[in-house]
Amino acid sequence: MRDTQDTHDFAPINRAYNAVFKPDRLSVGLVVPLEAYPNSAVPAMDQHIERIQRAEALGFSSVWLRDVPFNVPSFGDAGQVFDPFVYLGALSFATRDIALGVASIVLPLRHPAHVAKAAASVDALAGGRLLLGVASGDRPEEYPAMNMTFPDRGERFRDSVAYIRAMNDSYPTLENGYGSLSGGMDMLPKPQSGRLPLLITGGSQQSPDWVAQNGDGWMTYPRDAASQGRVVADYRARITRAGGSNKPVMQSLYVDLVADAEAAPSPIHLGFRSGVTFLRSYLKEVQSLGINHVALNLRFNQADIDTTLQRLSDDLLPDFSV
Repeated sequence: MRDTQDTHDFAPINRAYNAVFKPDRLSVGLVVPLEAYPNSAVPAMDQHIERIQRAEALGFSSVWLRDVPFNVPSFGDAGQVFDPFVYLGALSFATRDIALGVASIVLPLRHPAHVAKAAASVDALAGGRLLLGVASGDRPEEYPAMNMTFPDRGERFRDSVAYIRAMNDSYPTLENGYGSLSGGMDMLPKPQSGRLPLLITGGSQQSPDWVAQNGDGWMTYPRDAASQGRVVADYRARITRAGGSNKPVMQSLYVDLVADAEAAPSPIHLGFRSGVTFLRSYLKEVQSLGINHVALNLRFNQADIDTTLQRLSDDLLPDFSV
C-alpha cells in the first residue's frame, strides 16, 4: 500500500484512503466473505481469514465487510456473520497492508459514541487502514428489535455523523439527539491520522447536496454507463458548487467470472457473469466515468473461489494498479 501523495490527489486522510483512492484511476477490492453462497443467506465462513490474507498477497487493494445485525429473511444475506468491528479488529492483526473497509455501518442502529470508539480503535490498531462506510439502513425489520423507528432514521443519521466527526477533537463539545458533550472529557483513542474517512452510502435519507458536502467520498451502486456517468458528474458538480475539493466515488459489483476469457456478459443480481475480457472493459469504462474503486462480490461466482482470485490477480489487477 503506497502512502505518498501527489499534489493533484484527493485530500489525504489516512493510509487506506490515500492508497485506495486516486483521481482518474480505479483500484479493485473484494467484498467479504470470499466464498460463493448463492443458495443460502448464510455463508460457511470456511478459510475466511486465510482467503483475506491471500487477497492481500495477490494485490487486491481492499476488503469490505457489511453491517448486518440480524439475519432478516427478506434481505437474504447475513454478510460475513461476525460483527464488523470485532472482525476488523481480528483482520488488523491478520493482515499488514490491505485496506479494511466496512460498507456500511448502519448509523441509526448504533450509538455514535460506540461507532467512533470502535472505528478509531480499528484504525489505530491497523495502522491507519480503516475505511468507514456509513448508511441509514434499508431493513425495516431491524428497527423495532432495537426500539428504533424507521421513518426518521435520516435525522439520526445526520446527528450520528456530526457526533463521530466531533470525536476527532480533543475534549469535544456537541449537543444533539445523541447526547450532550460539555468539553470536560475526551474519547480515546484518536484515529491514527486524527480523522476517520467517512464514505456515505447512496442517499442515506439525505439531500444530494448534503451527501456531497458532508462525506469524504461516496459509495454507489452499479448502473448502466450513461446513468452512472450522470450521477457521478452530478455528485462532483455539487461538491464544486459548495466550494469543496474533489472526493472519490466507489461502487459495488457482483461478478461470476467464467473460464472462457472472451465470454459475453449476462446479467446477475447487481452485476454480471462474463469472461475477464468483458470485466476488464467494464472497469475501464467506469474508470473513465469517474469511479475510483470497485468492490467485487463473489457470492454468485460458480468457479472455485481460490482459482478465481488468482485469475483476477493475474489477468485483471495489472490494469488497475494505483
